Amino acid sequence: MSGGSAVKPVPPVETIQIVVNGEPRVAQRGQTLLALVESLGIAPDRVAIEMDRRIVKRPEWGVTRLNGGASIEIVQFVGGG
Repeated sequence: MSGGSAVKPVPPVETIQIVVNGEPRVAQRGQTLLALVESLGIAPDRVAIEMDRRIVKRPEWGVTRLNGGASIEIVQFVGGG
């Protein structure tokens, strides 16, 4: 028996098709809304999110998983006057 450890293959990442603000996108299966917002480089404290025509409250973003075909609308708040 050799002293080295066997390298385990990394399972392929499954992707899904979603729509974000009207644009088709690919996301990882099981990705959360919070992870999506962060991956888009958007400050989470300045947005509201609607998924499949339902407003998702901020505390739910970290546990709400994306489904294939999901329609996401991210609205950014802009200050000024």
